[in-house]
Amino acid sequence: MPQPSVRPARPADLPVAERLWLLFRHDMSELSGSLPDADGTFAAGRLERAFTDPGWAAHLVILDSRPAGFAVVRGLDGPKRVLNSFFVVRGARRSGVGLSAARQVVAAYPGPWEVAFQDANTGAVRFWRRVAGEIAGEAWTEERRPVPHRPDLPPDVWISFGTR
Repeated sequence: MPQPSVRPARPADLPVAERLWLLFRHDMSELSGSLPDADGTFAAGRLERAFTDPGWAAHLVILDSRPAGFAVVRGLDGPKRVLNSFFVVRGARRSGVGLSAARQVVAAYPGPWEVAFQDANTGAVRFWRRVAGEIAGEAWTEERRPVPHRPDLPPDVWISFGTR
């Protein structure tokens, strides 16, 4: 599979990002138990913030000139960058696309990073541990933190690392 490119999303990219967001939230609904809203969509507040709020950024993952995923980053105006949401379409998974995209996003913003995911998402567990190891060697940590405002959910796993 060809290598992906990652580029900052522009306002004109919002419709594409919103469609990818629906796929992402559909995948995550298995873990969160969430259902779409009455109109068949999932709330996209974090995605919208990436297009409007200071300290946030959205990126598109492009493969063969087609959208293959996205990354939402926050904390760009603070001491730590947080990979808030990350998604690669199923047809591009397990091919190195996600690892390459994650490396490109992290390289765009050097410094300390955090990534959260759920223990039940076994693919994410393997993926983010691999990403942390590839980027930071053995200099990364993992901890569990409660999900804010969701005591009904198990704690999120947070991986922290810095760029070399």
